[in-house]
Amino acid sequence: MILFPAIDLKDGKCVRLKLGDMNQATVFSDDPGAQARAFQDQGFTYLHIVDLNGAFAGEPVNQDAVDSILKAIDIPAQLGGGIRDMETIEKWIDTGIDRVILGTAAVRDPELVLRACVEYPGRIAVGIDAKGGKVAVEGWAETSELTGEELAKRFEDAGVAAIIYTDIERDGILKGLNLEATAKLARATKIPVIASGGLASIDDVKALLQPEYAMLEGAITGRALYDGRIDPKAALALLAATT
Repeated sequence: MILFPAIDLKDGKCVRLKLGDMNQATVFSDDPGAQARAFQDQGFTYLHIVDLNGAFAGEPVNQDAVDSILKAIDIPAQLGGGIRDMETIEKWIDTGIDRVILGTAAVRDPELVLRACVEYPGRIAVGIDAKGGKVAVEGWAETSELTGEELAKRFEDAGVAAIIYTDIERDGILKGLNLEATAKLARATKIPVIASGGLASIDDVKALLQPEYAMLEGAITGRALYDGRIDPKAALALLAATT
């Protein structure tokens, strides 16, 4: 079970949004590289990065911030936000990103996911961001008619490395992970699933370790980590004790 600390980038700074609203952004650091290094020094083994501006623009925006992060760490990082074509996938992987996350592209251009999985085996993840049970796209600004399970089934045998499942209605408000929906998705697919959106306390980390959620690859934590609601040492020790 991996706990992924999140660095969400807006205008070159580390922020957390509330319910995916770019107008409700709290800045936690103006030095993404230093923040990434701090997470590594705390013992985290894998970083989750989102180019928020890129998600809305449909193309990378926070390249300089990502570069500073990659220069500061030795641990792998996965990145999503505005990745809509093979050229961008290639650029990020060449830059040093370990795993590229395709969200809107997975809905709009599923063939891109299939091609990318062939070209970069083990390096492509799919982001499934759900609102009211339906998959949201374009930086969560639009909602499709697809359910998370329907989207996952599109890529069942494509070689997708992981699915990051986010409950938008919990993201950034410390309401707790929607583990029931995440586990339901995980049971419906062979692809490893990562929980995201709402992780609020050490109790949420403990809940992840219950037998009914053992199939999950891990979870992403953001605001609770930044504001001190989760002690990194305690959370990582808890996970280490169960492996």
